[in-house]
Amino acid sequence: MRSVDRREGRFADRLTTRSAAACLAVAGILAGVLVGNSALGTVPGCGFGSDAYPSQTARDWTAHADHVVVATPVKERSINRRDYEEGRTLYDVEREVTFRADDVLWGAERPGRPVGAEFELVAPGWRVIRASGDRFDHTNANAPRFETGHTYLLALRWDAGRWAVLGEGAAVPFDDRTVGQGEWCGRDLSKEDVARGERFSRPDDTSLEESLLGRNAQAVTRELDKASRK
Repeated sequence: MRSVDRREGRFADRLTTRSAAACLAVAGILAGVLVGNSALGTVPGCGFGSDAYPSQTARDWTAHADHVVVATPVKERSINRRDYEEGRTLYDVEREVTFRADDVLWGAERPGRPVGAEFELVAPGWRVIRASGDRFDHTNANAPRFETGHTYLLALRWDAGRWAVLGEGAAVPFDDRTVGQGEWCGRDLSKEDVARGERFSRPDDTSLEESLLGRNAQAVTRELDKASRK
């Protein structure tokens, strides 16, 4: 079976604005021009997303999350395989990704559950083409895919018996403990991409990621503490 370096995503519910879209655009990944909202619709699976809970601002995080953590994927396994008797797709799977909790930056007064040294999240997997055996990676809409070798800033909530992020705004690339740097939608954003993308982000974007782009964990903690006092 061959693995093809192509990303195919699911979940198309609503258009969101992310400064990471601009980072990808100026990195040459996107085809098209940024006009107002994110142009990530030109990348399969990267332009639309939905939130189970509000997830964009620091206030959203402190109002709805149980914990905000810095976490690194350490292993993964395929789960929820679905086989198809006909059509182009032979089967597809999701992944259960195990994270190491490197640091807890904030916690609710009454969390739904304590976060341990490790925890699991369900993440996009891949699908296999019937005719060729090619494998196409799925991506989360407008959010990281969660890949080993990277670090993330996550606003977690214990929901329906397992950990989940609040929504697409609650999973932020955090390589080298820098907001906005790292894997996003299956692509790697460098420091240079982040710096260039910041110039293209919308002035009315008040997301936590945009307000703290390029900053460190201490800046995140200060912003969350300030939001929790409001």
